[in-house]
Amino acid sequence: MLPLAPWLCWGIPVIGALLTPLLAKIHPKVRDYGAVLFSIVGFIFALSMVPDIFAGKVVNWFTGEVLSTSIPYESKIEWIPGLGIEVGVLVDPLSVFMANIASGLGALIMVYALGYMHGDPDLTRYWFFKNFFIGGMVLLVMANNFLQMFIGWEIVGMCSYALIGFWHKKKDPSPVPDYKTEGEYNAMCGMKAFITTRVGDVALLIAILTIYVFTWKAGHPTFNFLELRSEEYIEWARLLVASGLLIPTIILLFGGPIGKSAQFPLHVWLPEAMAGPTTVSALIHAATMVKAGVYLVARVLPIFVEVFKLINFTGALYTFSLIVACIGAFTAFLAATMGMVAREVKKVLAYSTISQIGYMMLALGVGGLIGYVAGEIAEGYYAGTFHLMSHAVFKALLFLSAGAILHATETKDMFEMGGLKQYMPITYKCMLIGALSLAGIPPFSGFWSKETIFDAAWILANEAYAHGYAFIGTTGYILLFMAVITAAITLFYSIRMIAIIFLWPESEYIKEREHKGEHIHEAPPVMWVPLAVLAAISVIGGLFAPMFQVFMFKGWKGVEVHVSMEIFAELLFSPTILMTLGAIALGGIPAYYFYWSHKIDPGEFLEKHGFFRAVHKFFYNRWYINDFYTKVIVGGFIKLSLGIYRFFEQGIVDRFNYALAWVVRSFSQAFRKTHTGDLNYNMIAVMLGVIAILLLLLFG
Repeated sequence: MLPLAPWLCWGIPVIGALLTPLLAKIHPKVRDYGAVLFSIVGFIFALSMVPDIFAGKVVNWFTGEVLSTSIPYESKIEWIPGLGIEVGVLVDPLSVFMANIASGLGALIMVYALGYMHGDPDLTRYWFFKNFFIGGMVLLVMANNFLQMFIGWEIVGMCSYALIGFWHKKKDPSPVPDYKTEGEYNAMCGMKAFITTRVGDVALLIAILTIYVFTWKAGHPTFNFLELRSEEYIEWARLLVASGLLIPTIILLFGGPIGKSAQFPLHVWLPEAMAGPTTVSALIHAATMVKAGVYLVARVLPIFVEVFKLINFTGALYTFSLIVACIGAFTAFLAATMGMVAREVKKVLAYSTISQIGYMMLALGVGGLIGYVAGEIAEGYYAGTFHLMSHAVFKALLFLSAGAILHATETKDMFEMGGLKQYMPITYKCMLIGALSLAGIPPFSGFWSKETIFDAAWILANEAYAHGYAFIGTTGYILLFMAVITAAITLFYSIRMIAIIFLWPESEYIKEREHKGEHIHEAPPVMWVPLAVLAAISVIGGLFAPMFQVFMFKGWKGVEVHVSMEIFAELLFSPTILMTLGAIALGGIPAYYFYWSHKIDPGEFLEKHGFFRAVHKFFYNRWYINDFYTKVIVGGFIKLSLGIYRFFEQGIVDRFNYALAWVVRSFSQAFRKTHTGDLNYNMIAVMLGVIAILLLLLFG
């Protein structure tokens, strides 16, 4: 790798962010191209670490010096030695993989933004937060300890808040009735994302500090990932078990991923996050930030497996993995149903993101359950991380394609589009590839990654029954069933999205724009070239599955893999392939008749069938979960606050203050009568006082 690559891959974008205001003083183009250059250089440093993982050792590319003969490799600086607090980086397959996803897609999206954001008056602020976000995200995944990881975690949260509400100055009419301007609505969306994710972040912080306190009690205070899983430091886990806090702690730890990765019940912020620029949606809410929660689960899962085995308490692994898998499966299904009925193209993609993140959580949870049953988590771990890579590419492709469409049509509503295939042929082909990959259609990358998840769930069910765990076996089949149904729904809304935007007749809105001379046109090369690159990767990405498997398990004890094309044969001849074909038929056939061929008008169908109209309304209103939060949680909190103000503050505290003031005032008014200002009365009072003192002295 390049010298200091684990440090500079996140340090360079952070430096670029800090220099953005200075570059803006020089010239706007220096600022724009400089911001993009910093992100590209950061990616080059991240990419330089990939050969080291394959080689199984870390080598300085310039000098040839071997920094480490094995993976993982750690570089750290003691910050507060007595407290076990350090600043460090960890080079292992997971960190390098995630660093390349974040910085690579980040750099590509930054190039795209040169065209998409051209002419925006607040570009200095935009470039600052984009580079700062990339740096924070790479810091998060490269950190070798919980504390430093949490710092990166909060940086991306702050940048997300700032970028979602980036257009808070807009004076256009609000798209929702509760706000006057679009800027007010955007500001609310940013705040909603910030507050919702903070709920999970607080839970995560409590878990991190709890683990640290017990490492302190064990005599080895540390936040370090590698030290937490070593036998030398294992006493912290035994103390946690003895206190009864181990399972609550690991559940709280999962609270962070639930919030950051928009999983049920904290999924409600992601659809509103679409208020930001599409480049923000592509980078933060499709390719990188929402993957932070998946990364954290993937980071702690191997630690939990080793630690819980050493302390002979694998029940904690079972509990953690079951919760992760069940929440992931339910979230995947929940969000997919919302995507079926959404009108805005970015909302469809937002629901899709929530759903696909649920798939990744499902896979990692399945991996943990297989580890509980059979002692090895590799199947589910590989499935979750492989789908993460695949999804990062095709979802960035879909969001950037949507950005090109919004840039050309100036509307988010799919039903105000139609007929765009003839105007934007390159965008159509790229978005079609992304949609087919999202839907899991062979041979696109999404098919192979989704198939590995189905296969992992199938393996869990069979392994559990073989080892006598009937409940886990049944759970495995239920998880597989939910994953297959979700895949069918995903194909349905993918076809629906492509058909409405590109194949349906032109809407009245498009016709009116054409009549006014506002012609729809293809995106400029600076925008469609990144689309073409991502589309190509989505087409051939599945072919890298064997190499990716070797990469991800480099340095793992007890897991030996080699590059082999047999992985494709195993998936194609797996029993789950029939379920995949069934899902394609279940989702594809109705989508074809309703939207692609338009043989059945969906509006008329809903008018004739009251049950489906009610289901459509239920899904469109997001299962009323968002309304429940708004009216019961938020509204209830406001009412509770007003009630406390009226009955406690006004009724008790204020009345007590008024009563106390009245007593003091009354006493003052009564006492002031003794002070008439007449010298005779004053002298009489003095004499009476002297007599009283003499009597006390005489008889006292």
